[in-house]
Amino acid sequence: MVFRSAKVAVFVDGCYWHGCAAHYKEPSTNAQYWREKIEGNRRRDQETDALLGEAGWSVLRFWEHEDPKEVAEAIASAVGEHRPTRP
Repeated sequence: MVFRSAKVAVFVDGCYWHGCAAHYKEPSTNAQYWREKIEGNRRRDQETDALLGEAGWSVLRFWEHEDPKEVAEAIASAVGEHRPTRP
């Protein structure tokens, strides 16, 4: 999700595709392929965060297993903090 006026970008990362420490389980077949795929996703996430940060954006990342209410509250808070004030 993107909140342009506040310059807040939100990502909800899947536990499998982004290698969640709590939930990721390496598959028994093609393990090397998937290990490289997940590591590539993690590198891309870090690069994306860095590029957005350099452009003045706040980046929020959440895991798919996180409590939706808590995630929504964190997003609302960040957007509220970064929303430009109107004259």
